[in-house]
Amino acid sequence: MKEFKILIILIVVVGVIYYGVEPYAHSVMHPKVAPADFAFKDLEPMDLKNGDANKGKQLVAENCTACHGIKSQNIPAPMDSLSASNSFGVVPPDLSHVAGVLNANFLAHFIKDPVKTAKLSHKFNDERPYPMPAFSQFSDQDLSDIVAYLTSILPKSLSDKEVFAQSCQRCHSLDYAKDKVFSDPKDLANYLGSHAPDLSMMIRAKGEHGLNVFINDPQKLLLGTAMPRVGLNEQAQKQVIAYLEKAGDRKKHERNTLGIKIMIFFAVLSFLAYAWKRKVWSEVH
Repeated sequence: MKEFKILIILIVVVGVIYYGVEPYAHSVMHPKVAPADFAFKDLEPMDLKNGDANKGKQLVAENCTACHGIKSQNIPAPMDSLSASNSFGVVPPDLSHVAGVLNANFLAHFIKDPVKTAKLSHKFNDERPYPMPAFSQFSDQDLSDIVAYLTSILPKSLSDKEVFAQSCQRCHSLDYAKDKVFSDPKDLANYLGSHAPDLSMMIRAKGEHGLNVFINDPQKLLLGTAMPRVGLNEQAQKQVIAYLEKAGDRKKHERNTLGIKIMIFFAVLSFLAYAWKRKVWSEVH
C-alpha cells in the first residue's frame, strides 16, 4: 500500500510539472504565433486563370533571362554561380521549377514587388536596393501570362531534393545530404549580413511545427531576420520538411518504434517486480 501512495504522489508531481510548469515555460520561450498561411492573405488576390503562356514566354525572354536561366528549356544562366554570387550576393534561381514550388499569387506579387512580398523592407530600400528589381510596370495580365508560361514548363512531378534545391539551396547547405550551397558563402554573408546556417540539424532544432511556421513567414518567429518569406505552396513546404527530416533525423521512425517497445518492456517489468514483491512479502507475513 505504501508503494501505491508513493506512486500516486509521483504521478501528481509529474502531472503538475507536465501540464502546469512545462506549458508555461514553453509559452515564454516559444510565444504562440499564427499558423502557417499558405493563402498569403496579406497579398491582394490576382486573377491568374486567363494567362497566355506564349505571351508569358516572350515577357520572360525579354525581362528575366538576363539574370535567370531556365535549364528545362535549354536556356543557360547568363553567369556561372561564382560570378553571379559576386555580382548579386546570391545566385539567382533557375526558373524551371519556380512555379511548382511557389504559391501562384505570391509569385505574381513577388515579380511586381519582391521586397514587399518577401517582407524584406527592413533590409532593402532605395539606398540598399534588392538584387531583383521591381517590375511594377507589369499589368495583372502580364503577370498572369508569366505565371502561365512558368507553369506550362513544369515537369509532371518534383522530387523532395529538387524542391529543396529550388527553395533553399541558393543560401543554405545541407551537409548531411552532401548538398552544398549554390552561392559563395562570403558573398552570401555580405548579402545577408550574417552566415546562413547549414540545415542538417534544423529539423531537430525547430521541429516540424516550428519549421512549418518559420519557412512560411520567418518574421513571425524571428523579427528582423534577413531570411525572406519564400512563398512556398503547402505541398512544396511539406517536401522541404520531409527532405530535411530524411537528412537530419533518419532514425526518427526507428527511435519512435524503440520508444514504444521500451515502454512495453518497463510495463511488463513493473508487473513482474510487483508480483515478485507480493510473493516475497506474503512469505514473510
